[in-house]
Amino acid sequence: MKKLILASNNAGKLREFAQLLAPLDFEVLPQAQFDVPEADEPHVTFVENALAKARHASRLTGLPAMADDSGICVSALGGAPGVYSARYAGEPKSDARNNAKLIADLAGQADRRAHYTCVLVFVRHADDPQPLIAEGEWHGEIVATPQGENGFGYDPYFWLPQRGCTVAQLPAAEKNAVSHRGVALQNLIEQLRSRP
Repeated sequence: MKKLILASNNAGKLREFAQLLAPLDFEVLPQAQFDVPEADEPHVTFVENALAKARHASRLTGLPAMADDSGICVSALGGAPGVYSARYAGEPKSDARNNAKLIADLAGQADRRAHYTCVLVFVRHADDPQPLIAEGEWHGEIVATPQGENGFGYDPYFWLPQRGCTVAQLPAAEKNAVSHRGVALQNLIEQLRSRP
């Protein structure tokens, strides 16, 4: 199998990516296994941050690497929190404080439209001039009252009108199949299949 570094220490992402990339003969390994520290994410776009993380992991391991950057973009807030989704309410990271800030910032707003975005970047080596880039979006609305026990982050507040529930009310397998990350990963897999 070909070794592939995941520029993340998130166990859930590792499981999901490893399962979906195994048929392509990739063994997905976490960057922590190679003592790779987390990369800086100084950029204002998802694609720049994902590319920086992938190049960082590849440079320190000498192996192909994949990274994602994702977050929630709210129309009434001009796309915020965007790339700052995980730290929207500041440090240390806190889902509860992030959600409270989001709901407070949307007080009095009639437009509750939002979407999750995920950008995946795959580099064959640290200086790869043609990284593979895949993107996925998942559209919904922000509700004021949390519903559901599954998921994480903003999921209890992210309402899916077409399903009549929040993301936190979906079973994990269903979420993974239709989420922004699932769509981006399927896009990336198609690119990997078409390019040796």
